[in-house]
This record gives sequence, C-alpha cells and structure tokens, in this order.
Amino acid sequence: MKISQRFKNLVRQQLNSFETEAAVDQLIVYVAKSSDGNSPSLEVAGQWPESKKVLKPLESDRELRTPSPSRRWYPLQEESILLGVLRVEISDNSEEWPGYLDRRLQSSAMALAQCLGLEFEKERLLNELNQQREQIGMMVHQLRNPLAALRTYAKLLLRKLGPESDYRSLLEGLLNEQEQLNNYVSVLDDLSQVKLPAGKVAPAHLLLPPVFAAKGSVNLKNLLEPLIDRASVTANLQGRDWYGPSQWPKWMIQPISKDEGVIAEIVANLLENAFKYSPDSSPIGIHLNQNAICVWDGGIPIKEDLREKIFNKGFRANDSSEISGSGLGLAFAKELTEQLEGELKLINRPFDFDSNLPLEGNAFVITFPTKLQIEKEV
Repeated sequence: MKISQRFKNLVRQQLNSFETEAAVDQLIVYVAKSSDGNSPSLEVAGQWPESKKVLKPLESDRELRTPSPSRRWYPLQEESILLGVLRVEISDNSEEWPGYLDRRLQSSAMALAQCLGLEFEKERLLNELNQQREQIGMMVHQLRNPLAALRTYAKLLLRKLGPESDYRSLLEGLLNEQEQLNNYVSVLDDLSQVKLPAGKVAPAHLLLPPVFAAKGSVNLKNLLEPLIDRASVTANLQGRDWYGPSQWPKWMIQPISKDEGVIAEIVANLLENAFKYSPDSSPIGIHLNQNAICVWDGGIPIKEDLREKIFNKGFRANDSSEISGSGLGLAFAKELTEQLEGELKLINRPFDFDSNLPLEGNAFVITFPTKLQIEKEV
C-alpha cells in the first residue's frame, strides 16, 4: 500500500501531540506492507522527533527483538487484521509507565488504526474501479471490430446495388445506425480512459465473450477465416492488395481450448491497426508458418524509437493523431499473447519473416510456446 499524504499528516499530528510528555523519548508508526511471495513487512510512516537518525528496517534491527522495559508496542488493528504498529520508547530513567500515558497511547493507536483501515479500503475500492474501467475500455475497443465489419459489408453491398434499387435506402439507414453506434462507443471509450488515483494497480483479468459454439470443436482456421474474409472486403473497398494465408499449418487446424481462442482477438486487433495506420496504397496480409502468425503491411516502417512504445496502453504516435482510436489495440494484443505465454513483437521488415514478403513495411509476429506447437502437431 502506498501511504497517502493525508495519513502521514495525521501521523505527524498525533505524534507531535506527545512533545510535552517528558517521559516519551521516541515514537514511530509502522504500516504493514505486503510483498509478492514474501512475508509482510513494516514500513515507517512517521516518527517523532523527526530529527532522530534514520531508522533501520524493523526486520533487520536485532535490538528490537530483545524485551525492554523502556519500550512498548501498540498494535494498529482492525478486528483480527494487523494494519501496523505504534512503537514507543520512554526515557531510561523512567521506572514505570504512567497510566494516563498508556491510555493516551492506546487512544492514538486506535485513531490511527481506524484511519489506516479507511486508507486500505479506499485503495481496494480504487483498485477495483480502475480494473473495471480497464476491462470496459478493452471491451469497448473490441466492439469497434464488428462495427467496422458491418460498415464494410454494407458499403460493399451498396456498390453492387443499382441507384434505383429498393434496398438502397435500407443499407443507407443501416450505415447511419452504425455511425450512431460508433458515436456511443466513442463516448464510452472516453469515459473508460479517465483513470482514478491509486497506488499500484493489480492487472485486471481480460475477459472476452465465448468464441465457441455450444456444440462441436473449433480450430484456429475456423476462427481466422471470418477475419480474413473481412480483411479481403476491406482491402477491396480501399483499393489495396490483400494477401491471405498461402497454407494452413497442422497446428492451425487442430481443436483448440477456449483460452487459445483469444488468438483470433489478437489477430483482429493487429489487422485493425494495419488497415488504420498504413497508407491505403500499401498491401496487407497474413502469413502463417509452423511457428508463428505474421500480420504485415507494406507501408511506412514504424520509427525505431517507437517500436517498443507502441505496445504501451494509450500511446499513439504524433503522426497518427488525426486518426480516431484509443491506443489500446496493440497493448491489448500483447497482453493477451502474454497470457498464453507467447510473444508479440514487431520486426523491421516483412521480408525478415519470410523472403516472399515485401522488403519494407511492418510485420507483427505472434509466437507461442513450443509446447503449444508440439501438442498441435501430435
């Protein structure tokens, strides 16, 4: 837990109130701090007088393990949970603890415990709210893919209909409704980007709707084919070349688990980015081999100093500021890939992935653990 300035101010006020007590030599407040995989530690939240030397960590101060009549510990406790502790040192020449001083210290410890409990509760609630906002942001971002597909198919149908067709007005109405839905999604997207103040936020589990039918098995080929059809139509509308897979490796046509089904979501986000940020004249394609999936474009190569930053949430390059978007697509794809213990990286040129691909452009390559490949090949 990150100790707030408000709590530090309260600690300072409580400790300073004992400065007229001649018997009190030193006061220190510790806050329990959990650490991954280790026992909780106690972090100093404040001490009086402040001019005293910097204290050793509580765990490494061996002197504190020896009982002393001049030292007492007052727990900062909420029910059965220890939130921290108030350490009190009195003058060596004091023979006993005055009763009124003990009561004052107990009262201060109780006040600090209540405030600390509220601090922990506030942090927990803010953490939950930020996780929910992140989850909503991801799901809203994913809504853009099917909405874009609906618009693409509707435009293609309009091209095929004559100007006098009775169905033309229906398709135009469909496009208008799709545009309105896009506006709603944009508003939700803006709301989800507002971050609440908090300390370290635990990563939210990324939830996606099921991609499987109630019956029958599904493989990656089944899941990627609709994306490939959509990409082909989009490329046709934009007047650019599209290159689908020339082969389907064995591991792409074997039944997969629900967890592995999110690979389709990863590919969908990479394709969306390729169509959105590469020039309309540049080709786009998907290339598969025995080890990886590559989504490539023949557009302008991403600058070297941006090749890592583009995977950060909310990051958008200056030259893409006029293009609508939230900067979540690549971050979302990378996070999903890592949940599968895979790797998503950008390589310099599509040609470096396969010699049949363009010499210039961008290639986003998804690789998965060897275990995944071996299981598919058996």
